[in-house]
Amino acid sequence: MDASKLKELKIFIDQCKSNPSVLADTSLSFFRDYLESLGAKLPPAAYAHDDSKSKSYVVEEESDEEIEEDEGKKNVEEEEEDEIIESDVELEGDIVEPDNDPPQKMGDSSVEVTEESRDKSQEAKAKAMEAISEGKLEESIEHLTDAILLNPISAIMYGTRASVYIKMKKPNAAIRDASAALEINPDSAKGYKSRGIARAMLGQWEEAAKDLHIASKLDYDEEISAVLKKVEPNAHRIEEHRRKYDRLRKEREDRKIERERQRRRAEAQAAYEKAKKQEQASSSTNPGGMPGGFPGGFPGGMPGGFPGAGGMPGGFPGAGGMPGGFPGAGGMPGGFPGAGGMPGGVPGNVDFSKILNDPELMAAFSDPEVMAALQDGSLSVDLEYVKGDLSVLSVMKNPANLAKHQSNPKVAPIIAKMMGKFGGPK
Repeated sequence: MDASKLKELKIFIDQCKSNPSVLADTSLSFFRDYLESLGAKLPPAAYAHDDSKSKSYVVEEESDEEIEEDEGKKNVEEEEEDEIIESDVELEGDIVEPDNDPPQKMGDSSVEVTEESRDKSQEAKAKAMEAISEGKLEESIEHLTDAILLNPISAIMYGTRASVYIKMKKPNAAIRDASAALEINPDSAKGYKSRGIARAMLGQWEEAAKDLHIASKLDYDEEISAVLKKVEPNAHRIEEHRRKYDRLRKEREDRKIERERQRRRAEAQAAYEKAKKQEQASSSTNPGGMPGGFPGGFPGGMPGGFPGAGGMPGGFPGAGGMPGGFPGAGGMPGGFPGAGGMPGGVPGNVDFSKILNDPELMAAFSDPEVMAALQDGSLSVDLEYVKGDLSVLSVMKNPANLAKHQSNPKVAPIIAKMMGKFGGPK
């Protein structure tokens, strides 16, 4: 391109960069279209007012495969389910606010308990029971705490204090004492009963039902039965609710897995169809093989013929030559001329299938002695095999040297027969 025109083009591009409205000129619409065809997104100022809406972005055509893929993705997205939100369980019974007081004093189980400390622990317990009967719950807690410190290995003392905390509506403190009692004595009915009632007060229905059932087996009483009647219905509702939503989540996960399986199968099918279309398109533009083969053989024969050396002198001497022989002085009629090779080369009507389908020739080709003679560099015949088939047959430089193999009873008939296939004398 002329240097001056390149300079003008550069100036024009600089103007477009500094002032895109230059492109709004209708005479430059062809240039805008060209830029858009390259994927460029031009600013609104580059368009005239009447076509700014229609030209504000470039719409690219999608192939059928892309459209199908987009539709498949859209369908998958549409099938996506919302997260399962559990509904509230309708429960019955009153619960209390949890107590958040500092943990009460607990005994040291490593302390050796003497008979004297046991007696004093029982005295403290007696005072606590008297305070309870008088409704003095705080005082009873103090006496029971003294009893626990004097005999920290007594599950009964912890269980008794837990029952007082329940009366005071302090379920967390009661649970701590009841658990301490069960650590000392895993078969403490009072420990399971107190902890079960305290858990029910906090709305821990399933845990409460479990503790109360164990307490009932260890030492059944009417209070445990009464509490269980309130606790068990709620525990059953919670269990059914959990099973329901576990099932729903499992079903949702199964559907998700199935959708993923279908998506992968659809992707694999689409990839297969795409590859199949590409293969069909490729085969239609590049058909295999040469249609119809070589009509009429090699047109005009092999140019230049097979250069000879004065023809085949006198055929095979000794017994008058082979029947039909190879003519002596003038070369083979229509074949090997005396000084110019075969006119026109191998005739165009040579049918190589006659060689390939001749049992005698094919048997001879498997004979090492015959093959050694045929592949002799001084001989006029050269054979190549491709995948076991005779694929190339050519005559070399000196047909006169055929005579050196005339005495070989295996080779001479084969050469004569092959020459006959080329239209020579029979």
